[in-house]
Amino acid sequence: MKFITKITSALILSFGLANACSYTIDNSHTNVGFSVKHMMITNVKGEFKTYDAKIDFDLATKNFKSFSANVDIASIDTGIEKRDAHLKSEDFFASEKFPKMTFVMKSYEVDGDEGKMKGDLTIRGITKPVVLEVEDLSTIKDFDGNNRIGFTLKGKINRMDYDLKWNKVLETGGVAVAEEVKIIVDVEAVEK
Repeated sequence: MKFITKITSALILSFGLANACSYTIDNSHTNVGFSVKHMMITNVKGEFKTYDAKIDFDLATKNFKSFSANVDIASIDTGIEKRDAHLKSEDFFASEKFPKMTFVMKSYEVDGDEGKMKGDLTIRGITKPVVLEVEDLSTIKDFDGNNRIGFTLKGKINRMDYDLKWNKVLETGGVAVAEEVKIIVDVEAVEK
């Protein structure tokens, strides 16, 4: 009986993986963004322009089987060149020493068209677990008959956990840059 149970489990697992298809990021419809409070009064937003990801997704169950991403730190863009140069410096990302930020999914919990993606985020060579909320998960066939998926990843990290420690104390109290960073990634991907 145990033998039959093992075979059945193996078949179910292999069937589930067989339904998962590889997807490629559509860079023209994807945005890897972030937001951080500046001087305690407003949010400064930015994005990374260069990135890639490997996605295995089961269309039938709306389940991510695997998800991993690499982000080129030097591609950071906040709309202000001087600020971008500071963010690439040793004060923050140290992009020459640590050119990539990576994320590797460890598990995914499906909840209809939403879910929770748990994984490891590495910045400046420091790896910490993070949870990303998956929202607005949608699927469609495009004009050429290809399957496409779209979704938003949202999460929060403490930049101090990744040695992004530069700051200045304000005369009126508070600091120039908040510790909490919001992650907002809008993804569109097409089946290979």
